Amino acid sequence: MMQNNRNYFIAIALSVLIVLGWQFLYMNPRIEAQRKAELAQKAQQKTEQMQTPAAGGANPAQPNGTAPTATTPPSLIDALAKSPRVTIDTAALAGSINLVGARLDDLKLKGYHETVDDTSPIITLFSPSETKDGYFAELGYIGDAATGAVPGPSTVWTAPEGAKLTEKTPVTLTYTNDKGITFARTISVDEHYMFTVTDKITNAGQAAAALSSYGRVTRYNKPAVASTYVLHEGFIGVIGDSLIESKYAAVEKEAVTPATATGGWLGITDKYWAATIIPPQQTPYDARFTHFTDGQPRFQADYKQNAVTVAPGQSLELKNLVFAGAKEVPVIDGYEKTYEIPKFDRLIDWGWFYFLTKPMFRLMDFFFRYFGNFGVAILMTTIVVKALFFPLASKQYASMANMKRVQPKMEELKAKLGDDRMALQQATMQLYKDEKINPIAGCWPIALQIPIFFSLYKVIYITIEMRHAPFFGWIQDLSAPDPTSFINLFGLLPFAAPTFLHLGVWPLIMGVTMFLQMRMNPTPPDPTQAMIFNWMPLVFTFMLASFPAGLVIYWAWNNTLSVIQQSVIMRRHGVKIELFSNLKGLFKRKPAPTEK
Repeated sequence: MMQNNRNYFIAIALSVLIVLGWQFLYMNPRIEAQRKAELAQKAQQKTEQMQTPAAGGANPAQPNGTAPTATTPPSLIDALAKSPRVTIDTAALAGSINLVGARLDDLKLKGYHETVDDTSPIITLFSPSETKDGYFAELGYIGDAATGAVPGPSTVWTAPEGAKLTEKTPVTLTYTNDKGITFARTISVDEHYMFTVTDKITNAGQAAAALSSYGRVTRYNKPAVASTYVLHEGFIGVIGDSLIESKYAAVEKEAVTPATATGGWLGITDKYWAATIIPPQQTPYDARFTHFTDGQPRFQADYKQNAVTVAPGQSLELKNLVFAGAKEVPVIDGYEKTYEIPKFDRLIDWGWFYFLTKPMFRLMDFFFRYFGNFGVAILMTTIVVKALFFPLASKQYASMANMKRVQPKMEELKAKLGDDRMALQQATMQLYKDEKINPIAGCWPIALQIPIFFSLYKVIYITIEMRHAPFFGWIQDLSAPDPTSFINLFGLLPFAAPTFLHLGVWPLIMGVTMFLQMRMNPTPPDPTQAMIFNWMPLVFTFMLASFPAGLVIYWAWNNTLSVIQQSVIMRRHGVKIELFSNLKGLFKRKPAPTEK
């Protein structure tokens, strides 16, 4: 049994070292590289590189249209001035619609800033294709010679003079081709991030018109983000009933072409923002996630619907939805219900533990609405989780109490059987059986709480509600690491701490609470176990220093509640609380070895 315990603790130590190495040698350098890339990207915003629209007037769902190469790098202002535009001005959005192609290619999110400083620039989601960060959504048609010219990337639409798109004032754009077919496009937007695009096609010509609608979300330049298994960023869609997620790197190697489907949505997602198109849900379509290398490289999520026919003297109406904005949980859930968009809530990466992660957020959001602080919401959620797991924790601590109770008998067996490990193991198991003790009963509560911990980590890491959410004092962003560091005396010295030595106040508090929790139990007699017992709080302190502050606060508070909970249960079972004895033992001078 002792050998098994030693192997068990050695396995834990090796696992911790692997996680620690991965964090410091892989994740921290990637996070630092991402930070530098973002700073460089912001510095270059005033010198946008020239990029031209993808595929010209060719079918955007086909790779045979060549994008021209860059020539002169225009500024963002110059790029916006190159084409006529309709202003967008709502409570949540600012920007404009490009009348060339009727593109949504200029969009900013009023409610979100680049940093926690409210004077920093607001988030830019869409930019014209000419700019370095070109990113847009476009809807159009594919026709034939009999149909004539149909709306596409180079079509110039006509807008009413002085038109402005707001929550209360839709905008209608018009275009009539050489065959007498008129396209009237009405664009409306709600108070959040959903655009409704309704096209009325009227055939005043002499021949039937056959055309297929398409939609695309096109992005130039791959975002500078640190790859992480916790979060999906890149292509996403529900094609039919199947959720499909593809990283940029995977699509660069091979396009994703799902089978023809009916219903669903597709687009590109970032950690906190997304752009998706929801085509008509009753008409079959072909979708694709691609990376074009002709001309200026670009990523594109697009679809093409089956052709429809508009007879002479008849009209047809098609409606698409375009979501472009922040992935706010209640807003996304509301769109799924209101518009009956299948699995639209999966636009937020709730992960494998979806059944735990989303309820965890709802619980935290409930407390946030009551207390107005997500940090306090984390503390209250931790109390609820501890209460739910109290029966299991009670069994865990009861098992530990029983193990302590039979400790004298264990010592007698060791003295009696000596180095006969097989006999000692058999006698120990018989002792457990006689005393009705399950030695692994205390492990189950810990194992069951691992998914809870991961779900909480996921919620803090992925939800935009946590972005720039303050706690108290120096914690102004629960989704970012504690900004303080002991290296510069928590900000008193005028220099920044290196990433690998960054250790803030809250990680230190977490380490102390973990140390106290482990000292609630007797120090293991085995030297290997004792070493792990002593060093594990320090290892975890450094390991969690780069984690979101909200998660570290949760862990510190959870440890504190565990100490209180364990004290109550141990007193109830009449077992001595070892905390103060163990603390005294740390500072007690050990007697010098006697000479023989």
